[in-house]
Amino acid sequence: MTDTASPALPAPVVGPGAPVGPLTAQRGLRRGWSALRESKGGLLVLSLLVGAGAGGGALVFRWLIETFTLWLSGHGDYSAAGHAANPHAPWLGRYFVLAAPVLAGLVYGPLVHRFAREARGHGVPEVMYAVARRGGRIAPQVAAVKALASALCIGGGGSVGREGPIVQIGSALGSTLGTWVKVAEDRLRVLVACGAAGGIAATFNAPLAGVFFAMELILRDFTAEAFGMVVLASVTASVIGRASFGNTPFLHLPPFHVQHLAQYGLFALLGLLAGVVGVTFSKVLYRVEDACDAFWRGPEWARPAAGGVLLGGLLLVLPQMYGVGYPVLQDALAGRYALLFLLALLVGKMAATSLTIGIGGSGGVFAPSLFIGAMLGSFFGRAAGDLLPHLAGPAGAYGLVGMGAVFAGAARAPITAVIILFELTGEYTIILPLMAAVVLATGVSRVLTGETIYTAKLRRRGVDIDSPAPGTPAAALTVRDAMEPTPATLSETTTLAQAADALARSPHGALPVLAADGTYRGVATARTVAETLADDTHAASSVGTIAHLPAAVTPATALDRALRSLAGADSQALPVLDEDRTQLIGWISHRSVLTALDHANVQRTAPHRDPAHP
Repeated sequence: MTDTASPALPAPVVGPGAPVGPLTAQRGLRRGWSALRESKGGLLVLSLLVGAGAGGGALVFRWLIETFTLWLSGHGDYSAAGHAANPHAPWLGRYFVLAAPVLAGLVYGPLVHRFAREARGHGVPEVMYAVARRGGRIAPQVAAVKALASALCIGGGGSVGREGPIVQIGSALGSTLGTWVKVAEDRLRVLVACGAAGGIAATFNAPLAGVFFAMELILRDFTAEAFGMVVLASVTASVIGRASFGNTPFLHLPPFHVQHLAQYGLFALLGLLAGVVGVTFSKVLYRVEDACDAFWRGPEWARPAAGGVLLGGLLLVLPQMYGVGYPVLQDALAGRYALLFLLALLVGKMAATSLTIGIGGSGGVFAPSLFIGAMLGSFFGRAAGDLLPHLAGPAGAYGLVGMGAVFAGAARAPITAVIILFELTGEYTIILPLMAAVVLATGVSRVLTGETIYTAKLRRRGVDIDSPAPGTPAAALTVRDAMEPTPATLSETTTLAQAADALARSPHGALPVLAADGTYRGVATARTVAETLADDTHAASSVGTIAHLPAAVTPATALDRALRSLAGADSQALPVLDEDRTQLIGWISHRSVLTALDHANVQRTAPHRDPAHP
């Protein structure tokens, strides 16, 4: 029997000329997809895409507003048209404003109720909640529903702004892209912030303001990586916006210079008043919403149309409240209104915006706060000019400062307030008075209330984004639950050499320092002692000279707050002091916090046992 030789298999081809099979292509695709999802370069690409999408979304959104405004009012911006009639329905005369909000509400009310109820209201709180509690997840349909609903609301006379909607639209785009790519939650939050920054940047031609709005209000956490990605998205969106809307300042202000130091006193007084007005705006907004909730008994989808009758009545009296109202704001800064009429516009904007939100409208509160601030500042500047004609200076400058200060008082975002007013006007000469007024307005707001115009909406729902989510172990724990006994202490007269020996035996690399009478003086860390010993000129110092005061906590301090302080400390442990902050009573470390959290989690998840049937 003859053996038959098996046919020789062709040798595999390797090298540049090797054919790419389906398996190789799939592996390459998986590697590329993984890099997009996990690498820094991938996050950069996603940030650029989100910025481009937010810029495009801003273009579409502004076009929708202009289109619906033209359809429903017959004018490009009816707020500057006085009591003019609608050319599409001239037989109605100026009374068409009674019908425009109703017609708009009949469309966007069912749209929001059916497809995306989170699109109701001013938008920013919903994004803050998504970032703080939902890992950055926002339903993909929110972008389209919010764009249509807000454009219809503003076009039909709703006295709200476009920044809240564009923040929610851009954030929804970022969340949708990140969810589709399946990025981790920390990256998804960054993409949401990128969308918010891009929307603000493209809408207002303000890339820096977009960045700080996203970091200060949405992320609420400044990290180098997040900041860089948000900047890239903001720049990308701003380039798209400038290509369509031009590269000119949003507002035009005559040149201004502080000629007398006493003028800073006037700007400071304006800042104090603006803080009160900003808080008042927030309170009025939610009081009116509560009143609308109490009186309305019909279906929610019909609420915007029914409430539109009330809004139309207000517009019949003050047509300047129609829509966003930027032309009216510009006229106020230019000094074209009488003194008392400025106050009427201020009160009218508060009422119109509150009513629009209360009846279920969709739009932002940022632009109304700027409007209110412009009226307050212009009134203040005109009054100061009448009383102190040789000191006050131009009233328009006070109007601009009032814009930033009222927003800071309402939203408590001082960095964003300063940056966005500078970018909206391009006037650097106003920056020092603006900074002074904004800081004072923020301080007044903090004294008057613990909420902002954005967080108040969430707290009314029982959500505090500064605290752990309900149901988590940290939500119910305090420092008392994680406190360790006081470790060995150092006297403030202990030499550095002796302190180095004690710190070498310390498990946390830090020890508390006490005075001779036992009073707490601070904490000495191994790093500080080593650096001081390395410097021969200070080697003979005592430990009291190098002790520092880290963020101390008390037994009643919430554990999540203590953990944040611990994360920002130089050492691995923090002192626990009595209520007077003078006596050391314990110690808290990363290890003790983890132990307390683990113990609480075990108790929470352990099955309940009936004592009668173990």
